[in-house]
Amino acid sequence: MKQPEDVQLSREEGEALIERIERNALSAEDRQLLVKLLTFYFWLLFALREAKLSLKRLKALVFGEKPKKPKPPSSGGTTGGGSPDERETETSASQDVSSSTAVPTPEQKPPPPGHGRHGADVYRAAQTVECRHEQLAVGARCPACGRGTLYRLLPGVEMRLDGNARLSAVRYELEKLRCSACGQIFTASVPVAAGAEKYTARARAILALGRYYLGLPWYRLEGFQAWVGVPVAEATPWDQAELVGDCSYPVFKCLETLAAQGEVIFQDDTPHRILTLIEENQQVRARAQAQGKAKPDERTGRQTTALMVQVGARRICLYYTGRGHAGENLAALLLQRGPDRGKPLVMSDALLSNNAEEDALIRCHCLAHGRRKFSELDEAFPAESAVVVNALKDVFDHDEYARAERLTAQDRLAYHQRKSGPIMKKLKRWLEQQTAQRLVEPNSSVGKAIAYLLGHWETLTRFLHHPGAPLENNVAERALKLALRQRNNSLFYATEHSAYIASILTSVIATCVQGGVNAVDYLMALQEHRQEVFANPRAWLPWNYEAARVPS
Repeated sequence: MKQPEDVQLSREEGEALIERIERNALSAEDRQLLVKLLTFYFWLLFALREAKLSLKRLKALVFGEKPKKPKPPSSGGTTGGGSPDERETETSASQDVSSSTAVPTPEQKPPPPGHGRHGADVYRAAQTVECRHEQLAVGARCPACGRGTLYRLLPGVEMRLDGNARLSAVRYELEKLRCSACGQIFTASVPVAAGAEKYTARARAILALGRYYLGLPWYRLEGFQAWVGVPVAEATPWDQAELVGDCSYPVFKCLETLAAQGEVIFQDDTPHRILTLIEENQQVRARAQAQGKAKPDERTGRQTTALMVQVGARRICLYYTGRGHAGENLAALLLQRGPDRGKPLVMSDALLSNNAEEDALIRCHCLAHGRRKFSELDEAFPAESAVVVNALKDVFDHDEYARAERLTAQDRLAYHQRKSGPIMKKLKRWLEQQTAQRLVEPNSSVGKAIAYLLGHWETLTRFLHHPGAPLENNVAERALKLALRQRNNSLFYATEHSAYIASILTSVIATCVQGGVNAVDYLMALQEHRQEVFANPRAWLPWNYEAARVPS
């Protein structure tokens, strides 16, 4: 159904139209307007029925796109755009909360990289082929002048890029000879370099990365391979990826043990689909209906949890897909934490499903979530929104400065206490004033946003009391994009076993990505040294496997 013409009708005009309808005194213009209103009504019903719309998208459809605000000029300690007079006119409270000191700016950042050509040094995995002169050599007479001799310079470099299918094939035709007397048949051997198995370790690694990093579903891979002349059955890639998961299993368990000792843990989860659990949920709901219950007693949720753990200078990524939510997966991980380790800092949003054994950790809540609640209200409550958003902007600017200057955890804590502490203190006083003096309706959207900040103030301000405490949970939210990519492209896992294999491989691949390790090379090494990996997985982690692979 095509979107109808927009109808601009003020409240006063609408009340006047209702009055004319009640008096049965409609004009020709009124009838045309009513036709437009009914057309828009049916179109809106159609749009809501046929599509999943967010409130933001629905507002854009009904009221049109909101014009983008111009970016404020970058200045030291100002909070918000526009001239100083405009900000003072907007709200005096905003000036009361904003920082009185300018945010120091780090050294001038280099310009962001563009999309031009790459230098030859970028191609680390490129094969090197030496090209030598056929008729010239070092020490030979110069063919141009005939007087000097030639000596070697650094080689010139040219690149050639080729393309292949994700899986390529080599056909070996083995010569057969037969004795004319005895009939014995002699078959030539396959070259040693071809290996003993049909699918190489590299082929399996490529399949695993295609599914669990790119999110490429098996049926799509089957169609692509058929088009390029190297067909594979849909079930075959899964069988090969399962072998990679088997070789990666001890590394995954070792990563769990190391992650349990981490200093900072970011956690979040998102819904996922597992076909066997969906079928199980249907049976559970049917039993509940038969017993006259509105909701079943058993849990029916399915989600993928991402745990991003900072362990020293390294970051370990762990994924879990199944019935368990983020809090349960975190609690299971912390059971492996050493008794001599202190409490870890755990960052999440304020959902109860993230809670674990809270006495065993230091809970931090995401300050970006609190800011987002106000930034979404900038239309309805521009003054109140500006106070909070501008104040928190200064706090995040201070944190970015500490990151750019690479301050230690203790120095960062002292810096935030000196710079961000007064801002947060003024902001809290302003929030409490809005509530105590009934300046906002408690049940309104802005009232609930204020209640959220005040209700979680202690956990939202851990960065002012604990060294290394983060401000926001964007690390875990970015990590979940890998799971979202798989869900959006491949839709579902067939069984809990396939979901567990996905958790293993996604965790190992994501940890490689975080450490800048070539995941293809690493998964090949795990397959080629399977016995050594199972015997000593700590020697085959992404950051030290190259030393273990070198023969002694």
